[in-house]
Formats: sequence, C-alpha cells, structure tokens
Amino acid sequence: MSSRGAAGSDTERTAEHARPDHFLLHLSDTHLLIPGGKLYDAIAPERSLQRIFADLEASGTRPEAIVFTGDLADHGDAEAYRLLRSIVEPAAERLGAQVIWCMGNHDDRQTFRRELFGQARNRRPVDRVYDVNGLRVITMDTSVPGHHHGELTGAQLDWLAEELASPAPHGTILALHHPPLPCIQDLAVMVELRDQAGLKEVVEGSDIRSILAGHVHFSTNGTFAGIPVSVASATCYTQDLTGQSRGTRPQDGNQSYNLVHVYDDTVLHSVVPVAAGLTMSATSAEESAEILAAHGVTIPEQVNAHLPSRVFDRVDEELELMTQPISVIRP
Repeated sequence: MSSRGAAGSDTERTAEHARPDHFLLHLSDTHLLIPGGKLYDAIAPERSLQRIFADLEASGTRPEAIVFTGDLADHGDAEAYRLLRSIVEPAAERLGAQVIWCMGNHDDRQTFRRELFGQARNRRPVDRVYDVNGLRVITMDTSVPGHHHGELTGAQLDWLAEELASPAPHGTILALHHPPLPCIQDLAVMVELRDQAGLKEVVEGSDIRSILAGHVHFSTNGTFAGIPVSVASATCYTQDLTGQSRGTRPQDGNQSYNLVHVYDDTVLHSVVPVAAGLTMSATSAEESAEILAAHGVTIPEQVNAHLPSRVFDRVDEELELMTQPISVIRP
C-alpha cells in the first residue's frame, strides 16, 4: 500500500515482494583432481572453488545451504573428494550453511558415499532428502556407472513419487546432474538424460518449485513439466558457445555459480561469475538502508517463517548405515 503526496510521488511505499524465504548457493562440475593435478594439463580446478568461498565469506553472504550438482571429482578419486571437503566444509561452517552433495557421471558411487557421507561402500544410487528450514531439497543420482549419459531407474522414480506424495511446508527443490532439457550442442545428445518422460510423469503437478542441474558446463535454463530448470555452469572450465554452433570448445573462462532465492511465489536463479569485473562504484548495505528509509520504502520480511531443520544425530547416522547394503569382498 502507498499514500501519494500532492505532487504525485510516493511518500511511503512497500516493496512489491517480501524478502526471500530461502537463499541457497548452486555450484556444479568442480571436477577436482588429486592435489597437484590439472585438467587439460592447464587448469587447477580447485583454484576457482577457493576463490568462490573466499569472495562469499568476504561479502557477508549467508546462504542456508550449498548445493553441488555433480561431477565433483573428475576421476572419482578419494583424494579429490578429501580436497573438496577441505575447501568446502570449513567455509560452509563459517557461513552457517548445510552442504548438499549430488552425484554426477564422473563421480564414483562407492568412493562418493564413503568420502562424503562416511557410509559403507556400495553401488546403489545415492538419492537423499534434505530439510532446509522447511524447504525440501531432494538429490537424485542420474549417473550410470561406466557411462556419461544419465538415467533414472524405475525404482528411483517410485522412490521419488513416494517422497513427493507428501508436500513439504515450503515446497521442494529437485537437484540432479543431467538436466531434463534439450541439448543445444549436438554431441551433448550422447550424454543427455534419457527417458525423460518417466521423470515428467512423476514431477508434474508436484510441489517441486525448481530443478537444479549441471553437466553441460554453461549456464542455461528452461522448463520441464511446467517447472523452472536452472543449469549452473562449471566452476572448473566451461563450454565456449561462440564456437561452431554444433561443435564443442572447452575454455578456461566464464566459470560461474548461481544464487537461488526462493520467494513465496517465485524462485530466482542468478548467475555469478567467478572472475569479477572492474568495480565502478559501491553502495554499502547500511547506505542502502538509509536511502530506502529516506524515501519511505519498506521491504517486508519473509512470508514463510523458517522451520527448524532436522538435525541428524548419532542414532540417525547409525540407522542410515544399517539400511545400506555392505559389499562383501570374497577371497
């Protein structure tokens, strides 16, 4: 609501939207190697990741969760996952954010499960559910061991349908590696998510508010079953889309990640480049608040109050381990 002065200008005004109910970071395709390793013999993939978290901490940004949508380790090496954890987990703790890991086609299920979750090694898909203060985040493992295309089995789709049968208080974010979108590079058809119709049947009409993905190494977006799909570019190297329209050309440039702001009635996905440009001017948060107050503009607080996140204790961890099949090594 607003009241207008004699000159017709707003003397008091409430912003069109309240502050977001939830704020997440979305990163993808870190492709870390063992310490000292380089992609294409040129790129140390951990460097951009280190810069991202240094910049985030310096900015005062405080996300509730950090979602990684797969291809975390280029060869699925245990040392690469340990390097990833050494960069991400201390920063996440300082930021006060949950860390949400999702499998990609370059990841190894057994090593992924052991190094990131401390679970017994097994080859089952790594599908999980997270509670982020009332917002549900579901990660689905679209990897097919030994291949680079993506698939979801019938059992996985049944599991997802069962999870979605009960709506979450603030809705659901679905995170997976292979995006359920068309491929604009011909060779990407070889490694796309197959049998997308089955996924569409499950998610259509559900409380899923956004689908987060990666895999293609460039930022893009579309819709699937009426749901917005946001694909985060890679943090390691990207695809140069100014090359031949139907070819591919990897480049060391344009690495980025996404900010995800979840509002009561919409979800925003904003691309942030790792390499910042020249700063032209700056207005601090305090100065912004003073300007808004001087103009009588108020931004309402979030619509949906945060709910306490479920905290996994030792019993939860032991039960989870007990329900995972343990591989038996026979002589």
